[in-house]
Amino acid sequence: KFVFHGGTGSSVEDIQYAIGAGVIKMNIDTDTQWAFWDGVRAYEAKYRDYLQGQIGNPEGPEKPNKKYYDPRMMLRAGEETMAARLCKAAEDLKCTNVLN
Repeated sequence: KFVFHGGTGSSVEDIQYAIGAGVIKMNIDTDTQWAFWDGVRAYEAKYRDYLQGQIGNPEGPEKPNKKYYDPRMMLRAGEETMAARLCKAAEDLKCTNVLN
């Protein structure tokens, strides 16, 4: 039984080969950290013009930006991309639908 350290960036084929060779655990922390950051980064890029001040955006100089700079919004974007990455990892590691 083996642990797959340093699997970040490995192809699905390499991951499945490793499973066939006896790997029972693969660390995915780096991938999930990047996925979270990528969601936050994409949120900032999408709403950059709304994140320059509390008031004033492309919709008008008096328009409020509170719903854009609320930290829960960008954190939610990170959570969503990290959750999607976890689902992909579970599929790649053949860990879906195995408990029933």
